[in-house]
Amino acid sequence: MEKYNPKVDEYIENAQDFAKPILNYIRETVHEFCPDAEETIKWKFPTFMYKGKILCSMVSFKQYCSMGFWLHDEMKTLKNIETDVEKTNVFSLGKVTKVNDLPAKPQLKKIILEAMELTDMGVTLKKAAPSKTETAVPEYFQNVLIQNKKALEIFEKASPSFRKEYINWITEAKTETTRNKRMEQAIEWISEGKGRNWKYERK
Repeated sequence: MEKYNPKVDEYIENAQDFAKPILNYIRETVHEFCPDAEETIKWKFPTFMYKGKILCSMVSFKQYCSMGFWLHDEMKTLKNIETDVEKTNVFSLGKVTKVNDLPAKPQLKKIILEAMELTDMGVTLKKAAPSKTETAVPEYFQNVLIQNKKALEIFEKASPSFRKEYINWITEAKTETTRNKRMEQAIEWISEGKGRNWKYERK
């Protein structure tokens, strides 16, 4: 793992033109306030690691960017800005189309420092323990679910069979590319309350 990873350079280079200054700003800000941060790619996103743990990630879509923190639900600084930033279920800081959509740098510093502090304290993600009859949720799918509050809420309340169908579909993927596409599709359908085989269900 490297402090500045060439794969992240490539990700930024391949992003939409509007996204490049945003991604570069996020990248430099993370390294400024977390000098020990190392870069990698996880779940197709540039991800910043701190002491071997995920600190935060950034992502670029066709129309917006965003930034997400691994310990989002434990962070007080993020709760303080929720009403000031347009929210999306995908990442912590909502839809970002220009650098000014991000929290001001002093606030972003507080957010990053809190994420580091929680990591130093050993805080981990809260995961619901599966029942004996349930299929365990893979960590990589749990991560994607956690960053989509609506999908996570629906998935956790769904029946064991609803959950199992999605988990099996994702874990049976032969390649990482296929798995990532299936997770992306799963999040969309789950957010809409649709089962894995909703197309074939009787209306």
